[in-house]
Amino acid sequence: MTKTSAIPEDKKNIVKDRIKGVFSTQVLTKVGTGTTLRKTIQKSYWFANELEDGAIEVQPLNVNYVPSGPKNTLGKDEFLDKFSPEPEFYTVTVMPKIREMEKSVARGDRHRKRGESFSAEFEYNNAVKVDEENVRANFGLGLTYLERGEKDKAQDIFDRLVKIQAAYEPEHKHLFNDFGISLRKNKMIDQAIVYYDQALSLSQNDENLYYNIARVYLESQNIPKTIEMLKKALEINPEMPEATKFLDFLKNKGLVSQDS
Repeated sequence: MTKTSAIPEDKKNIVKDRIKGVFSTQVLTKVGTGTTLRKTIQKSYWFANELEDGAIEVQPLNVNYVPSGPKNTLGKDEFLDKFSPEPEFYTVTVMPKIREMEKSVARGDRHRKRGESFSAEFEYNNAVKVDEENVRANFGLGLTYLERGEKDKAQDIFDRLVKIQAAYEPEHKHLFNDFGISLRKNKMIDQAIVYYDQALSLSQNDENLYYNIARVYLESQNIPKTIEMLKKALEINPEMPEATKFLDFLKNKGLVSQDS
């Protein structure tokens, strides 16, 4: 790992402020053998963002020049040693692409809230064409299809979302909950269970998550799992009124013993 003192002069200014923008890496590769051997330089672009702890989170740019795909974290010294700033490329090419994509998603959200589902679908699809893994656009599309009862299209979005880890990040919690509830209401019970299981693998201290899973299991008439999820919700938050009322409802129906 390179020490800060060894960082080239053209990169030292980056250290003064929090790092955010587009950077590039170069890899020298050899193609062919013998007399046909030639060397080529492969350049890759990344969106970098400095976190609160000083580590640098990097995400590759896709073919449309927007951040997409898995994120990795590096120490600042290692990052500055391997990555070169591309400020003009960020300003001229990447930022306009990101802004236009975000505008498409925002327009889609507005249309969906007004019940204009086909206009919403059009805008969300425009965003997905730029970044297939855009979380907000995919959630928006999924919710639009579920609201229209188009389960086959919703299934395609579901298959995509369960593979995108960013879908379960705190900033998307509201959309995540809406999507899970819509899956349940559309009787896509198996998909809802898979969806929530994925969420549990990333966050096991969310009482609302366990509560929503309990509702899914009730729909599938799996009472033991319903009770198990409710009890886990109450372990995290003993004063959660929704979970308490739910458990009381099951007791009144004779589905669980009164002393449980």
